Amino acid sequence: MKKIKFFFIFFALSFWLCSCGNRHDNSDLMIFHYNESSGITSLDPAFSSGQSTIWPCNLIYNGLVDLDDSLQVIPSIAKSWDISPDGLVYTFHLRQDVFFQNTPEYQFPAPRQVTAHDFVYSFQRIVDPSVASPGSWIFQHVATDPNGKHYFIALNDSTLQIKLDQTNPSFLGILAMKYCSVVPKEVVEKYGKDFGRHPVGTGPFQFQLWEDGVKLVLRKNPAYFEYDENGTRLPYLDAVAITFIVDKQSVFMEFMKGSLDFMSGIEACYKDALLTPSGELQNKYSDKIQMLTSPYLNTEYIGFMLRDDGDGNPLLIKEVRQALNYGFDRKKMMRYLRNNIGYAGTSGFVPMGMPSFDAQRVKGYHYDPQRAAQLLAQAGFPGGKGLSPITISVSASYLDLCQYIQHELAQIGVTVELDVQQSAQQRQMMRAYRLPAFRGSWICDYPDSENYLSLFYSKNLQPNGSNYTHYVNPEFDRMFEKSQTILDDSLRNDYYTRLDSMLMEDAPAMLLYYDKAIRFVQKNVEGLEPNPTNMLDLRRVKIRK
Repeated sequence: MKKIKFFFIFFALSFWLCSCGNRHDNSDLMIFHYNESSGITSLDPAFSSGQSTIWPCNLIYNGLVDLDDSLQVIPSIAKSWDISPDGLVYTFHLRQDVFFQNTPEYQFPAPRQVTAHDFVYSFQRIVDPSVASPGSWIFQHVATDPNGKHYFIALNDSTLQIKLDQTNPSFLGILAMKYCSVVPKEVVEKYGKDFGRHPVGTGPFQFQLWEDGVKLVLRKNPAYFEYDENGTRLPYLDAVAITFIVDKQSVFMEFMKGSLDFMSGIEACYKDALLTPSGELQNKYSDKIQMLTSPYLNTEYIGFMLRDDGDGNPLLIKEVRQALNYGFDRKKMMRYLRNNIGYAGTSGFVPMGMPSFDAQRVKGYHYDPQRAAQLLAQAGFPGGKGLSPITISVSASYLDLCQYIQHELAQIGVTVELDVQQSAQQRQMMRAYRLPAFRGSWICDYPDSENYLSLFYSKNLQPNGSNYTHYVNPEFDRMFEKSQTILDDSLRNDYYTRLDSMLMEDAPAMLLYYDKAIRFVQKNVEGLEPNPTNMLDLRRVKIRK
């Protein structure tokens, strides 16, 4: 019966894919629809550096461990693990019922079980310079042999061992990142750099179809290894359909028509239609859609590129960066442009909700135009005279916020020019250090403040990591490295607050706000709960007919 049902679903999906894409064409199937306005450049987990890629990769792939909604590390393909007393050796014991998917493009001749050797290959691939994964930094503390090969060791098919060169209290959480997903060597070698267009993983959904700029379709993995508490194999959904509508107003209209099952976040073009000024769902929609919110460990900011290219970049002057930070009112911005969805970023780079967050100890920036004017004068630009225009790269989603900042900074004599780009293009230029200033965000990947502070560690400069500002401070590096040797949480968090204070003084970025996860969901969708990392987990989602 299961085979009959699987083939029915396969043919029904095939028919749907050939249709116009109307969600009501196949009423017997549970197909979850969402839109990704930013586009998706790759489905290779080695390049899962942004939410638009992380979400589908979370549906296609698994790693050794995962995070629950409380940010606790839980088993995934690793059913258990041991850590040596000195904290340097991690031994993982793998499940033996996990298999790689068969997709329309790649069929294994026999069921292909995942082994420890697959994890060795996948992890070595992340640190391979020829791959140039932006996630290579996550294994910077894995020990290497005299030939420079990292100590990822398959003791046997079901036992993986990883050796570190120093203690790393956040290592287990790091392994929950999508970069650490397992991939099959034979498929990667067949497609090479195009593997991201022909993905094969172990997750609850598998690749079916990708039409550039139109839609991406994933269907249920019929051999997925997880079951619910009643013994029913997950996922419940038959398929996931992702569209790529760029215009946010059009996305909103599609959602209100019922063509999309959920929207994440809030956009300027429809926020006042859905929300009251205080951030509540308008009464007229309360019986039509659900609004789900939760704390969201995401820091929104404007990053400054601090590499000296000899072009007279005024952002290399600390007083200028500090003046910009004092020059706009974050609380007013949140009230009028975000309907108070989120919290003004007036403390450190580490957001509210993280253990080391301490607004009393980490003093950020508040609105003080007089102090901003003093700092501009100290930098040699009294009233902004002689200061060249500052260009901020921004995607259309955040244009209203940057226009507000543009207007506010003009009051202190600073001219801001806005360069509106597609998100994918912006990410590429960030990695190449070709943007003088850029709107960025950082979502918690693992439950440790090191996740945020590592963006400013000099060994994480591109292409080895996520230091997009090119911030280099030897004292920051020294203290950061010391913090990673401390196993005591309280003492380590003390180091983190000191590091965060150092960043606020040097101002390599301009904080905007600490986010709040908000999801608008159709009334007939069940099981789509928000979480602190805003991860899209569809394993237990159902759609009532």
